[in-house]
Amino acid sequence: MSDELILETLTVTKNFFGDKSSGVNNITLFIPKGKITGIVGESGSGKTSLLKLLSGHMKPDSGEVFFHGRPLPVRSINPLQAHTAISMVSQDNSGMDPNDTVWSNMVNALPSEDANYAIQKVTQALNLLGIYELREQPFGKLSGGEKQRVTIANALINRPEVLMLDEPFNQVDANYREGLQHDIRQIVKEWGVTVVLVSHDPAELLSMADELIVIKEGEIVEHGHPENLYHSPKLLYTAKILVRCTELTAAQAKICGIKSKRATVVIYAEHAAVSAIGISGKWVVKQVLFKGFYEELIVERNEVTLRVLNYQLRKYAVNSKVSISIKKYYEFGKWLG
Repeated sequence: MSDELILETLTVTKNFFGDKSSGVNNITLFIPKGKITGIVGESGSGKTSLLKLLSGHMKPDSGEVFFHGRPLPVRSINPLQAHTAISMVSQDNSGMDPNDTVWSNMVNALPSEDANYAIQKVTQALNLLGIYELREQPFGKLSGGEKQRVTIANALINRPEVLMLDEPFNQVDANYREGLQHDIRQIVKEWGVTVVLVSHDPAELLSMADELIVIKEGEIVEHGHPENLYHSPKLLYTAKILVRCTELTAAQAKICGIKSKRATVVIYAEHAAVSAIGISGKWVVKQVLFKGFYEELIVERNEVTLRVLNYQLRKYAVNSKVSISIKKYYEFGKWLG
């Protein structure tokens, strides 16, 4: 796919009620065409505000949004053809009539009243998401996963260039999520649609996004390929957003055998190895959390707690003593003298 840019912002700022800690501040970003760009950040960091600015649903206080290199005005002021090329799906399925059938909801999204055209477009969109059999069901009677698939199909019915998804898996059952994520990746591959995806769940974005944007208090603090950000975070915030990790002070890290040069140490669970060495073990297993094909052990020593992954199920019991070795860790914050 081309690295051609489709959406850009130039020093965009949007605050609410005069509060600079709300919305977004001075953001410049570039969205490549035909790729999936993920936006991740803690609650209230400005993710949804940024999405609304990029789609023309919100006017910036300052700065400019560009679509194909041309300014994108707010939709309510000057609706353009460009706005129809950018489709947005919110997490509340807004715009869908719960009492109408799936088919009727889809037909209502079409600009033409031609019956043959409607049959062709609705059938194509429903088949794309594998939900043609739901066509006669009332939208309000569907499950959360089915509603989200229908809403996304509805957003794609007019073949937009950009699909914006605000927490698209928030109301979706776990057994639907993977299938829906696969469908979105296939749509990008087959149709060349550009996807901008907001989520609070890093696992969704790590597996889906080509480019990941990390936002904090309305500002972009890191961006790059998800794998690079996961393995080489520059900021403590990024590490804590992307991974359930253990955060330690330099003094606590010393108990783990780490001589840190900085004030904060982060250890991913997969970077801590556990072994049983009888009564000479210095760590005590406090909890064993079953995760399916692996366990997460919560171990403790001198009031320091670590999370450790264990793939040898039922090998370590609660209160057993174990040895821990740290294969990799990250240092952040103030440099120590």
